[in-house]
Amino acid sequence: MRWSLADAPPRALDDLRTYVEDVSFSQFAGLDGLRFKSWRARAGEWFEGSYVFASAEARDAFQVDFEPKAADSAGSRIIGSAPILIEPCEIVAVVRGPSGFRSSASFER
Repeated sequence: MRWSLADAPPRALDDLRTYVEDVSFSQFAGLDGLRFKSWRARAGEWFEGSYVFASAEARDAFQVDFEPKAADSAGSRIIGSAPILIEPCEIVAVVRGPSGFRSSASFER
């Protein structure tokens, strides 16, 4: 799921980081059927959530539930517009590298 940040308010990415740290991270940590979610961004370009579900059925159920309310989601309100892309995909493989992986409400900062 991707939002454009091209016309977002100047502090949108900072506000999104705060929202993820304070609210969204814990909400998704308890989502049934979710294997992992990452939040990615390119300042001034885009913000996205990438999801990996335990099954296609879990992914489809999440999408069917979320799509009708996507334009009014917290991310959309912070950015000032609805997502520009919501598309399911097949996860072909996932590898955990030798440096490991940790859950964290903030990363590389």
